[in-house]
Amino acid sequence: MVSLSIVIPAYNEEDGIAEIAERVLAIRPALAEANIGSLELLVVDDGSRDRTVEIASQIPGVTLVRHERNKGYGAALKTGFGLARGDLIGFLDADGTYPPEYFPALCREALKGTDLVIGSRMAGAESRMPRTRRVGNLFFATLLSLLAHRRVTDSASGMRVFRREILERIYPLPDGLNLTPVMSTRALHEGLAVAEVPIPYSERLGRSKLSVVHDGSLFLRSMVWTALTYNPVRILGLMGLAGIFFSLVVAAWLIVARLQGQTTLSPVAVAALFVGVVAGVTGTSVFSLGVSFNYLVSLFYDQPIRQGLWGRPLFQTPLEHHFGWLGLLALLTGLGVGAASLALSLNGWEISRLWLYLLGSAMFILVGVQLMINWVLLRVLEELSRREQLIATALPERNNAVTPAKELDSQLALNPQLPRS
Repeated sequence: MVSLSIVIPAYNEEDGIAEIAERVLAIRPALAEANIGSLELLVVDDGSRDRTVEIASQIPGVTLVRHERNKGYGAALKTGFGLARGDLIGFLDADGTYPPEYFPALCREALKGTDLVIGSRMAGAESRMPRTRRVGNLFFATLLSLLAHRRVTDSASGMRVFRREILERIYPLPDGLNLTPVMSTRALHEGLAVAEVPIPYSERLGRSKLSVVHDGSLFLRSMVWTALTYNPVRILGLMGLAGIFFSLVVAAWLIVARLQGQTTLSPVAVAALFVGVVAGVTGTSVFSLGVSFNYLVSLFYDQPIRQGLWGRPLFQTPLEHHFGWLGLLALLTGLGVGAASLALSLNGWEISRLWLYLLGSAMFILVGVQLMINWVLLRVLEELSRREQLIATALPERNNAVTPAKELDSQLALNPQLPRS
């Protein structure tokens, strides 16, 4: 039968460690009904300065692991993951906020073939989560849903069950409290089967270690940077499109104003015009940068990963294949407008009548050059990608060979306590 290892990270949890450990050990009959044959409980003390170690060491059925110094929530969990022997690995906090009685339900979902099962505090079950944290969790769940093209309700839940073999897919993981949102982000981008099971959430025993501002900003940075390592165009592309859209709005407003006979611009309108030009050029650069990064990222993965601005192609031919002629068109347009402005100035037109055309000329030229540069870069990356695929097809034995680097990566994933260079 399938075995389950549950990891509890503990740092100064003398008030709650005994109760939560005993509640975990008490679910053995329910686990047996869920076809879980054995239970292993590991408590990883993360350098506690209170009586946590003393209390945990006296609980029968608990395997106690100690960090001599505090390394962080994520580091404690990774130590437990490396030592766990179960086919399934679960974890929860030591503060009594998560109900271990729901582990059988999470395991049933995992036995259906799900790679990662998250106990969701936001999916409808009774929750006593403070309002500030509820709003924060809603924000991060929405953000992850947007980044990964898949709906999730709780990106940072600290109660989960996952298959042991996915560790190689979701590593590396951070040492801090941001381990859970990074795990969620990696799992979704890796295309793993992720499911959520509603669970209740209780008030914690003792003082909370979570800082809303510090840890909230850490969660945000971690999720964004992790998503960038999988699908850069999802973030950079949306930012670029926002800049381009603003530029188009300013251009449309200017055209309407001219058609209505307005020939002068107020200082605010001039400022908006220049911001629009900068936004258009910058947006084009950021968008094309995201597309280029996607090619680079895909070269580092041995298997296809979930990429794309919208999660599915909008055009039969990828948009980046058109960067060349679009850039050339923009460049020629800019040069044409600039040449026309120069001709008009030589015929006596004052600069006050030409500055707007010169500004538009400069914008078109910069956008055209940027698009053509990225088109060349993408063509080179495409050739490199095609070359790797041809080599892999011609030399299949190379893919079956385990290189020392890959072997070391696998060992590090399964045993994070191994020394790293």
